[in-house]
Amino acid sequence: MDLCTKVYEVTEEFPRSEVYGLTTQVRRAAVSVSNIAEGSARSSVKETAQFYSIARGSLSELDTQIEIAFRLGYLTQAAAAGFDEMMVDLDRVLYGLWKKLNADI
Repeated sequence: MDLCTKVYEVTEEFPRSEVYGLTTQVRRAAVSVSNIAEGSARSSVKETAQFYSIARGSLSELDTQIEIAFRLGYLTQAAAAGFDEMMVDLDRVLYGLWKKLNADI
Protein backbone atom coordinates (compact mmCIF):
# COMPACT_ATOMS: atom_id res chain seq x y z
CA MET A 1 0.00 0.00 0.00
CA ASP A 2 2.91 2.35 0.69
CA LEU A 3 4.15 1.93 -2.86
CA CYS A 4 0.73 2.66 -4.35
CA THR A 5 0.21 5.70 -2.13
CA LYS A 6 3.65 7.07 -3.02
CA VAL A 7 2.93 6.57 -6.74
CA TYR A 8 -0.27 8.59 -6.47
CA GLU A 9 1.48 11.37 -4.56
CA VAL A 10 4.38 11.63 -6.99
CA THR A 11 2.31 11.41 -10.16
CA GLU A 12 0.30 14.44 -9.03
CA GLU A 13 3.39 16.41 -10.09
CA PHE A 14 3.65 14.84 -13.56
CA PRO A 15 2.84 17.19 -16.45
CA ARG A 16 -0.82 17.57 -17.38
CA SER A 17 0.04 16.24 -20.84
CA GLU A 18 0.70 12.85 -19.20
CA VAL A 19 -2.70 12.52 -17.51
CA TYR A 20 -3.86 9.94 -20.05
CA GLY A 21 -0.39 8.57 -20.71
CA LEU A 22 2.36 7.77 -18.27
CA THR A 23 0.46 8.95 -15.19
CA THR A 24 -2.37 6.51 -15.85
CA GLN A 25 -0.03 3.65 -16.68
CA VAL A 26 2.10 4.12 -13.57
CA ARG A 27 -0.97 4.29 -11.37
CA ARG A 28 -2.59 1.23 -12.92
CA ALA A 29 0.56 -0.83 -12.47
CA ALA A 30 0.83 0.27 -8.83
CA VAL A 31 -2.81 -0.61 -8.16
CA SER A 32 -2.29 -3.97 -9.84
CA VAL A 33 0.59 -4.69 -7.47
CA SER A 34 -1.63 -3.77 -4.53
CA ASN A 35 -4.17 -6.39 -5.65
CA ILE A 36 -2.14 -9.01 -3.76
CA ALA A 37 -4.70 -8.61 -1.00
CA GLU A 38 -7.34 -9.95 -3.37
CA GLY A 39 -5.09 -12.88 -4.22
CA SER A 40 -4.59 -13.73 -0.58
CA ALA A 41 -8.35 -14.08 -0.17
CA ARG A 42 -8.68 -16.69 -2.92
CA SER A 43 -9.86 -20.14 -1.99
CA SER A 44 -7.11 -22.16 -3.61
CA VAL A 45 -3.36 -22.08 -3.26
CA LYS A 46 -2.98 -22.16 -7.04
CA GLU A 47 -5.13 -19.03 -7.47
CA THR A 48 -3.23 -17.20 -4.76
CA ALA A 49 0.11 -18.11 -6.37
CA GLN A 50 -1.20 -16.77 -9.69
CA PHE A 51 -2.05 -13.43 -8.08
CA TYR A 52 1.47 -13.18 -6.65
CA SER A 53 2.86 -13.90 -10.11
CA ILE A 54 0.67 -11.20 -11.67
CA ALA A 55 1.72 -8.74 -8.97
CA ARG A 56 5.39 -9.43 -9.77
CA GLY A 57 4.69 -8.79 -13.46
CA SER A 58 2.99 -5.50 -12.61
CA LEU A 59 5.93 -4.60 -10.41
CA SER A 60 8.28 -5.14 -13.36
CA GLU A 61 6.04 -2.93 -15.49
CA LEU A 62 6.07 -0.26 -12.80
CA ASP A 63 9.87 -0.46 -12.61
CA THR A 64 10.12 0.31 -16.32
CA GLN A 65 7.64 3.17 -16.08
CA ILE A 66 9.50 4.71 -13.14
CA GLU A 67 12.69 4.61 -15.20
CA ILE A 68 10.91 6.33 -18.10
CA ALA A 69 9.55 9.01 -15.76
CA PHE A 70 13.05 9.56 -14.38
CA ARG A 71 14.59 9.83 -17.87
CA LEU A 72 11.93 12.34 -18.88
CA GLY A 73 12.73 14.43 -15.82
CA TYR A 74 9.42 13.83 -14.06
CA LEU A 75 11.18 12.21 -11.09
CA THR A 76 14.34 13.19 -9.27
CA GLN A 77 17.12 10.66 -8.87
CA ALA A 78 16.30 10.44 -5.16
CA ALA A 79 12.62 9.71 -5.86
CA ALA A 80 13.48 7.09 -8.48
CA ALA A 81 15.96 5.46 -6.08
CA GLY A 82 13.31 5.41 -3.35
CA PHE A 83 10.92 3.62 -5.67
CA ASP A 84 13.65 1.16 -6.66
CA GLU A 85 14.28 0.31 -3.03
CA MET A 86 10.58 -0.20 -2.33
CA MET A 87 10.12 -2.33 -5.43
CA VAL A 88 13.15 -4.55 -4.73
CA ASP A 89 11.90 -5.21 -1.21
CA LEU A 90 8.38 -5.95 -2.40
CA ASP A 91 9.62 -8.23 -5.17
CA ARG A 92 11.59 -10.27 -2.62
CA VAL A 93 8.48 -10.71 -0.51
CA LEU A 94 6.27 -11.60 -3.48
CA TYR A 95 8.80 -14.07 -4.82
CA GLY A 96 9.13 -15.72 -1.42
CA LEU A 97 5.37 -16.06 -1.10
CA TRP A 98 5.03 -17.35 -4.66
CA LYS A 99 7.84 -19.87 -4.17
CA LYS A 100 6.35 -21.18 -0.93
CA LEU A 101 2.92 -21.59 -2.47
CA ASN A 102 4.31 -23.36 -5.52
CA ALA A 103 6.13 -25.80 -3.25
CA ASP A 104 2.75 -26.63 -1.69
CA ILE A 105 1.02 -27.28 -5.03
